[in-house]
Amino acid sequence: MDKGEEDDEEEAWLQLRPVEPLPSQCCGSGCSPCVFDLYQRDLASWEAARASKDRSLLSGEETQSCPSKLSPETFLAFLISATDRLTKDTYLVRFALPGNSQLGLRPGQHLILRYTQYGELLMLAAGTGLAPMVPILQSITDNAEDETFITLVGCFKTFEGIYLKTFLREQARFWNVRTFFVLSQENSLEQLPWSYRDKTHFGRLGRDLIEELVGSCRRKPFALVCGSAEFTKDVAGYLLSAGLAEDSYFLF
Repeated sequence: MDKGEEDDEEEAWLQLRPVEPLPSQCCGSGCSPCVFDLYQRDLASWEAARASKDRSLLSGEETQSCPSKLSPETFLAFLISATDRLTKDTYLVRFALPGNSQLGLRPGQHLILRYTQYGELLMLAAGTGLAPMVPILQSITDNAEDETFITLVGCFKTFEGIYLKTFLREQARFWNVRTFFVLSQENSLEQLPWSYRDKTHFGRLGRDLIEELVGSCRRKPFALVCGSAEFTKDVAGYLLSAGLAEDSYFLF
């Protein structure tokens, strides 16, 4: 092998070297395995394959026979065929895709889910359970053609403890978005700013309030629920009592 061929071979191997994740790609939740664990595993495989000059040892090589159906430019319509809970905070979601295709997600990459346009979403979040609602909400308000109605209910202990106040206030200015808050450790409306007084409830998110919220929706909503395990379980029962079927809500 001459010098030029050696350089080409070296370049080919460098192209196959796993890319180290960015710090922002780690969620910091103690996942096992973490994206950095997967990187170290793939790096060890790459080093072993390079040493033996055997590319068949690389399990992560992509094949052209299974192209990714995802694009960062547009949304793709597909069905969720099954959702299995693996651990307390981990779900295995199966997507129905056409033909011989795959999602092609890498560790640290995320999906933004957007539901059918011209419906209504009821978002019920407790504390940090607000986090997965944010990209869904923003994807709708960023799209002038999306006329999905959104009712977002945030449950917090105190007014000071409400996350993302500025963001939620800006989102509530859209014609198709309304926000409510349930504060478990407040008891005086006079202590709240005027703009919050008519959309804040004291206590906990119970059956009666859920039924009131579902009944106030313009059409039968699809509900998204995220919070503690106890919160999620209770709210699922309240939604059933309010007349929603099990396929009309999703529990994060």
